Amino acid sequence: MQLLTVENLKKYFPVKRGLFRRTVGHVRAVDDVSLKVDSGQCVSLVGESGCGKTTIGRTILNLMKADGGRIIFKNHDITAFNASLMRPLRRHMQLIFQDPFASLNPRFTVGSIIGEGISIYEPALGRGERADRVRELLETVGLPPDSHRRYPHEFSGGQRQRIGIARAIALNPEFIVCDEPVSALDVSVQAQIINLLQDLRDKFGLSYLFIAHDLAVVKHISDHVNVMYLGRIMESAPKAELFDDPRHPYTLALLSAVPVPDPKVKRERIILKGNVPSPLNPPSGCPFHPRCSKAIERCSKELPPLREVATGHEVRCWLAD
Repeated sequence: MQLLTVENLKKYFPVKRGLFRRTVGHVRAVDDVSLKVDSGQCVSLVGESGCGKTTIGRTILNLMKADGGRIIFKNHDITAFNASLMRPLRRHMQLIFQDPFASLNPRFTVGSIIGEGISIYEPALGRGERADRVRELLETVGLPPDSHRRYPHEFSGGQRQRIGIARAIALNPEFIVCDEPVSALDVSVQAQIINLLQDLRDKFGLSYLFIAHDLAVVKHISDHVNVMYLGRIMESAPKAELFDDPRHPYTLALLSAVPVPDPKVKRERIILKGNVPSPLNPPSGCPFHPRCSKAIERCSKELPPLREVATGHEVRCWLAD
């Protein structure tokens, strides 16, 4: 069953200058993005920092207002919903933040942090019942039940992220945006958090929009992968299809940077030339063409559509077949 549908999503940020703060341009953070998430599915957004991944996640959750397109969640078009209309849906869609050190209020105990949403959406629960629920959630994410009395500064980064995950699942949501949940953690801890997210997904039937810049991480948790560049999706495919048969030059470059654990396997490293263009003044035609070694004249003049090259596999490239 389809849980979330995003159609032609756009989010532009005005650039203001001068004494009167006049708008002189727009940063095209998200430019015509479409994606779907089914119940129990993990869909990933992958790309370099600044390509618009986090903006998509926050716009889907209506923490930012879209400038175009539609967001349909559980058959509700929430694109123009205000705070009061969003309130009943908030418990069904949650967010796991990137930085576990900044996303937890240092003045609150862990019990207060996890139980805040429960007290708002389930006011009929008594204090004892709420405390029992918090202890159960702590056990679910692999922390001692008595952690509810402690403060965030008493925990390591991986433990803090577990607290953030417990907070996200406290209201039994159906959909969670995971905004680079392991990028701020040590490599040794990343696998533990990924495994925890997989276990929770299997146990509670959760759906994820998983935002990351590391394809090696995405490979272990995703069902479907969207590769982004400069506010647009350049390639979209089921995980196995994308890793076995990548078609876009940008995807090939990203995959070439993924370390191979077998020393006998040698992979040619693709080095991209130049820097990522500014979203304030994106290049004409294909946004990737200034850095693409295969670009032809048409690439600089016409924006290629996202077209299907195999079942469920779409590519934004004139040369893909």
